[in-house]
Amino acid sequence: MTFTPTSRISAFAQDVLDGLNRPVRQLSSKWFYDDRGTELFRQIMRCPEYYLTEAEACIYRQSVPQLIGALDGRPFDLIELGAGDGSKTQILIEEFLRVGLRFSYRPIDLSGSALAELGNLIKLRWPTLDFDPIQADYFEALNRLGTATGGRQRLLLFPGANIGNFSPAEAVAVLQRLYSFLSPDDLLLTGFDLKKDPSMVLAAYNDADGLTAAFNLNLLVRINRELGGNFELDCWRHWETYDPAEGAARSFLLPIEPQTVHLQALKRQFQFRAWEPIAVEISQKYNLREIEGMADAAGFSFQDHFTDDRLLFTNSLWRVPNP
Repeated sequence: MTFTPTSRISAFAQDVLDGLNRPVRQLSSKWFYDDRGTELFRQIMRCPEYYLTEAEACIYRQSVPQLIGALDGRPFDLIELGAGDGSKTQILIEEFLRVGLRFSYRPIDLSGSALAELGNLIKLRWPTLDFDPIQADYFEALNRLGTATGGRQRLLLFPGANIGNFSPAEAVAVLQRLYSFLSPDDLLLTGFDLKKDPSMVLAAYNDADGLTAAFNLNLLVRINRELGGNFELDCWRHWETYDPAEGAARSFLLPIEPQTVHLQALKRQFQFRAWEPIAVEISQKYNLREIEGMADAAGFSFQDHFTDDRLLFTNSLWRVPNP
């Protein structure tokens, strides 16, 4: 097997090596989104159990006037972290253009195929929109963007409860890093999944059609393909838990029998006992007071919560305060 020596593959290999060497093994969920993973996640978002997508789309439709009012009238950059297919963001773009706002759109994602499809859609719907996608992780992309030029404001979108892929302490650290890329009066709009009926949370991450299981197991497929692994996929199962006190949904991959896995690209092998878990994702849930505390801890000025009618989800708007 031939391995492609790109920096992205090297980062993937390093993350896999570090994660499998931990006492409790884990793999980062950011590597879910190869082409197959991206397609599986699109299917998950259409599942009736996966309430998050429609809840956030509803919020975007209802909150556009308030969001426009929070902007200060300058030209601005609309920067989206983890853009995917941009389906919800199109709601904002349509309304921003309708009222004559002057802005550029800078979607950021690890999936090149998702950005290519988004580019085709933008070209079709809004061919004159200033569109400049970046294929990279969040902080690499923000480093490339540097500081805003020409006195432009920035509206940074962190949608889809992606912040929930970090523990609360890690999330504050991520938000502090985002703060460091912004200037006074820039805005951050972050999607947070709210605490709710535990059975609803479990169903969202363990759908009846098995799409979430396939999505998580696809990470092993990617390791086999890109790192020369020999995970025996039929021997692995997806397992989901939710702790309502902690507010954390956690996904694991479990081998049903002992297995020795060789990774040619790393020249390493790993022994797995039966039922020894690999942690692959956390999906943290919050209440509104906890979110406001995170804004303060990260240095932002809390502005508003935009929630759906069922109080399942919120997009929380924060501003970088003037010194």
